[in-house]
Amino acid sequence: MKPCNKILGVAVIVLFLVNAGLLLFIWKGKGSGHAGQKPDSGSAMETMARELNMTESQKKNYQTLRDQHFAGVRPLYDSVREIRKEFLKMIQSLVVQDSSISNYSRRIAEKQAVIDRLTLDHFRKVRGLFSGEQQKQYDDFIQKIMLRRRDSSGKR
Repeated sequence: MKPCNKILGVAVIVLFLVNAGLLLFIWKGKGSGHAGQKPDSGSAMETMARELNMTESQKKNYQTLRDQHFAGVRPLYDSVREIRKEFLKMIQSLVVQDSSISNYSRRIAEKQAVIDRLTLDHFRKVRGLFSGEQQKQYDDFIQKIMLRRRDSSGKR
């Protein structure tokens, strides 16, 4: 295998793991904190609201941003899932061209890059809801949540 193909293979594996972790995060949060529903006290939204001392207006604006974000990234996650299904069908093939692997890897990486960009933009918009000390607390909260997600996914 050429060094370039090895790098692409590693990149696909890393992207797959990151995407799987994000999907788990989304699925665990599904059903809690949606408009018209009262989130339970253990939800990430309630924890964030408590730690950042969010106002009702900030909570409402956060929920709007969250709903918009998930509406935007859900189709991308669905698209990545479909590409991966096709990619994994190559397991059945006796001969697989490196160009096919590269093509699927590139397509997955492109979609994941868009998801990552939209997610970063979302976090930045949410951060904009806060002022002064709340922004610092938000930065710390996001780091803590992301590290916790990584630790919990690594134990499984």
